[in-house]
Amino acid sequence: MTDDTSSDAASAPAASVAQKLEAILLIVEEPQSLVSLATAIGAPVPAVRQAIEGLVADYDGEASGPRRGFELREVGGGWRLYVREELDDLVSEFVNTQAPSRLSQAALETLAVIAYKQPVTRGQVASIRAVNVDSVVRTLLARGLITEVSTDPETGAIHYGTTDALLVNLGINSLDELPHISPLLDDVDTVGSDAFGEGIGR
Repeated sequence: MTDDTSSDAASAPAASVAQKLEAILLIVEEPQSLVSLATAIGAPVPAVRQAIEGLVADYDGEASGPRRGFELREVGGGWRLYVREELDDLVSEFVNTQAPSRLSQAALETLAVIAYKQPVTRGQVASIRAVNVDSVVRTLLARGLITEVSTDPETGAIHYGTTDALLVNLGINSLDELPHISPLLDDVDTVGSDAFGEGIGR
């Protein structure tokens, strides 16, 4: 049985450049440059560029298939998959109906860091909290508490900030009304998240 399995694996066709790119693009949180993508899949940059162009056309329905509900978009010199703009409301509504009524402690702590240090990148938040915050940031985006403010033109990193929905949940008129904490951010995870926990998700 082992020999048959090994034989099947050996005879399986190798993944194409486009397939490898799709696998990477499905999991990345930030736009990826052609060089980064080429390095990730071990392919020449020209081949990656050609595959990207093919995927864009495919998703846009320019080939024989239908126009997809997502698109491959170049932002800040990098490439990333995005939900099409006309479907944003649909996706947000669906995610909100699936979301728990209260935010987790990790989400509250991440929200506190973003509120006090905005505009801030995902990497900067992760550095401050010393943990991966990818899933938490997605949750906060889905709940409408944070938004993408800008994209670094050089690195493609997305900067996040809070929305008016946060102010409404906290019952304040501006971020100036947030509790004052140490500029070193040692207390952000405790004081900040405790303050947010009083007004969000209850």
